[in-house]
Amino acid sequence: MGNGLRRWLRRNPLVGDALLAVGLVLGEIVFTLLTPREFWPGPLPAALGWSVLCAAPVVVRRVAPWPALLAAVATLLLPIVVEVSPTTQSFTLVVLTYTMAAHQPTRRALVAAVVLWLPVAVVNALLPPEGIPQVGSAFLVANNILVGIVSFSVGRTVHARRTSTEALRERARVAEANQRALAEQAVADERRRIARELHDVVAHHVSVMGVLATGVRRVLRRDPDSADEAIATIEETSRATLRELRRLLDVLRTEAEPAAELAPQPGIAGIEALADQVREAGLPVTLSVTGVPGHLEEGVALTVYRIVQEALTNALKHAGTATARVRVGFTADAVEVEVTDTGRGPSPGTDQVGHGLVGMRERVGLYGGILHIGARTGGGYRVYARIPVEPLPDPGRR
Repeated sequence: MGNGLRRWLRRNPLVGDALLAVGLVLGEIVFTLLTPREFWPGPLPAALGWSVLCAAPVVVRRVAPWPALLAAVATLLLPIVVEVSPTTQSFTLVVLTYTMAAHQPTRRALVAAVVLWLPVAVVNALLPPEGIPQVGSAFLVANNILVGIVSFSVGRTVHARRTSTEALRERARVAEANQRALAEQAVADERRRIARELHDVVAHHVSVMGVLATGVRRVLRRDPDSADEAIATIEETSRATLRELRRLLDVLRTEAEPAAELAPQPGIAGIEALADQVREAGLPVTLSVTGVPGHLEEGVALTVYRIVQEALTNALKHAGTATARVRVGFTADAVEVEVTDTGRGPSPGTDQVGHGLVGMRERVGLYGGILHIGARTGGGYRVYARIPVEPLPDPGRR
C-alpha cells in the first residue's frame, strides 16, 4: 500500500507538493501554539494567512520551479512591508533550494541558490528580525548561508544518486539485451550447424535411394528377388529420410513461426479459384493458360501460385480502379507466369511489395529462375517470372 501511494504521488506531483505545503503550515501553527503568547506574530488568523502565502510556492515547486522561486523571493518583502516573518518562509526557501539542486543541472541549481539566499542575506543584514535574542547581523547572514549550503548539498547528493541509479539501470538493461542477443545468436548458430548435418544425412539417403532405384531397373526382369530386396531398402531409406526432413524443418522453424497446417498446399489448379476471390474483392481479373502443365514438382507449382497470389494482392491494394491479367504458360523446359494491371502501382514513398517481393525472389531463385518486377511502359505494373523445370514422368505411363 505504501509503494502504491508513493507511485500515485509521483504521478501527481501537485497533490504531493500541496500536502507538503499544508504540512509546513501546520508545523508553524504547532510551533506558534507552543510559544508563549507574548512572542506570537500578531493576531493568529493573520499570521496563519501570511504562513499560507509563504508556503504557496511549494505547491508548484516541481511543475513550475522558476515561478515558484520568484514567488518565494517576493515573500521576502513581508518583513519590510508588514513587519511579519513567518517560519514557513524559511522552510519554503530550504525546500526550493533542495528541489532545484535535486532536479536541475549544476549551473541552474547554483543560480537558483544565489537568487534565493542572496536577498535573504541582504534582508537580514539590513533588517534583522525582531523578537529574538539580540545577535549580530553577521551571525544571521552566516547562519542563512550555512542553511542554504546544506540544502543545496543535500539536493546535489540526491541528484548524483539518482543519476547513478539511472546509469546503472541503463547499463543493466544494455547488458541484458546483449546477453539475450548473444544467446539468440548462439542458438541460431547451433541450429545452422544441426541443419547442415541433417542436410548431409538427407542428401546421403537420397543418393542411396537413387543408386538403388537404378539397380532395381537393371535387375527387375532377370532377378526379381534382388529387386524386391532393393525396393524394401528404398522404402526403409525413404522413411528415414522423411523423418530427417521433419527434424530439419523443426530446426529451421523459429519459435515465432506457427506450425504449418496439414492441409494440401495450393498449386496450378488453385490459381483459378484465387482469381475468382480477387474478382469478388473488386478487381476484375482475366486468366489465361497456354501449354500443357504436365506433372510439375509440387514446389514449382506452389511457387507459381504464390507469385500470382502476391502480385494480385498488391494490385488489389495499390492499383486502385484497374483491371488485372494473369498469364501462365508452359513449355517443354520452363513455366512462365506474368501478372499485369492497369492501375497506378505503389506510390514512390512506399515499399513496393514489402516482404512479398523478398519471398518471390527467394522462391524463384531457389529453382534457378528469373524475376522481373516494375512499372509498365504506358502505365500499370508487371510481375514476370520464368522458372526452368524438368517435367516429372507421368505416373500413368510405364
